[in-house]
Amino acid sequence: MLKVYLRWIGGDIFNIIYSRHLWMHLLYIHIRKFLFYSTIVFFKSWNHCPIKVMQIFYDGEIYIRQSLGGINRYFYNLISRLPSEYEPIITSLKSYENNLPSHPNLTLHSYNRFGIKPGRLSFALEPYYFGLLEKVSNYQIFHPTYHYLLTREKLRKRKKPIVLTVYDLLQEVLPELIDPTGKETDFKKSAILAADVIICISESTKRDLLHYYPVSEEKVFVTHLATELNISLNSESPLPPSPYILYVGSRHGHKNFDRLLLAFSNLIKKDTNIKLCVVSHPFSDEENKRIFSLHLNEHIHLISWVDDSYLVKLYKNCLCFVYPSLYEGFGIPPLEAMICQAPVIASNTSSIPEVVGDAGLLFNPLSTDELTDRLLFLLDNSIVRQNLITRGLQQVKKFSWDKTVQQTVSIYNSLV
Repeated sequence: MLKVYLRWIGGDIFNIIYSRHLWMHLLYIHIRKFLFYSTIVFFKSWNHCPIKVMQIFYDGEIYIRQSLGGINRYFYNLISRLPSEYEPIITSLKSYENNLPSHPNLTLHSYNRFGIKPGRLSFALEPYYFGLLEKVSNYQIFHPTYHYLLTREKLRKRKKPIVLTVYDLLQEVLPELIDPTGKETDFKKSAILAADVIICISESTKRDLLHYYPVSEEKVFVTHLATELNISLNSESPLPPSPYILYVGSRHGHKNFDRLLLAFSNLIKKDTNIKLCVVSHPFSDEENKRIFSLHLNEHIHLISWVDDSYLVKLYKNCLCFVYPSLYEGFGIPPLEAMICQAPVIASNTSSIPEVVGDAGLLFNPLSTDELTDRLLFLLDNSIVRQNLITRGLQQVKKFSWDKTVQQTVSIYNSLV
């Protein structure tokens, strides 16, 4: 009986191979496959109807957009640390399952984007799969990982409460750099207005949210991020040559990396032994030209990939860590630097002072001279450097993932 049923699902390709309407037969077959797998999803969800735990539905759009970024790390730590009476439900694509969180009650639904041939048909059916999956899931709270959904639609009101995490207002603050067409902002606005509760990852992000959107402050909460970097890790990877200043992260426009290059070019005029260690993706042709024009090609050490143990080693042995960003919703790298006892020089904008506190030297990110002065001052004052390290170890204690999870669980409970 099973073989007959599977034969019905698969279709008899051989009998229709010479048909003039082959594509119609293929479409028919693939729709039957889609309905078959959707039916399986329904009965899996139906089996969970008796509510024994709190079910939170996480649309996993972010896992397509980034594998190791800050948002990915936020949901990894949040979901992995949820209490045992919670059942997280995550949707994703099969090819993006490498960095998903773990939890004893985790239910994962993934779709093979090109698992049905032709691939275009499989891709077209994808949003319907995720839409049906959400409809038959017996969740209590909907918490999307991003303001764009796997169903490829805007986030709109649902019968169940929506919790939305807003990471930053980058598109609104720097639209010309981040979202010149306004498309991302449009999706984001729809999500913000649809949410029943909004979580901001810093007080700075909350202020920006209330400035740009007509949202009631009563439904906005702040839960800070943290770092899970294990400082006891050891690495055999070699350190960069000579004393070095450390930069970690991407170099998109708002990261203000060019400002660091300008300040560093001023610094090496006074001390040619110092290197700039950049932990990031490879330089573009345009960046290489810029580095060459500033005569920095012999003074920059690029490391394109590090694991946590190597990153800890780089933080622990640097002269200082520099964070020149124009805008951040939170900023985890300064926390990583502080927990590894690296002195921090950082921008005085957005959420960065909130994260760094009095444990870093702050500067105007639009001023090359200010950054240069901070670098020279720190490198010439070992007492100040040690003082910043001590303060940093105290500052980082204010942030923990357990605290983040406790606050988030409290928000979840208030909605049910």
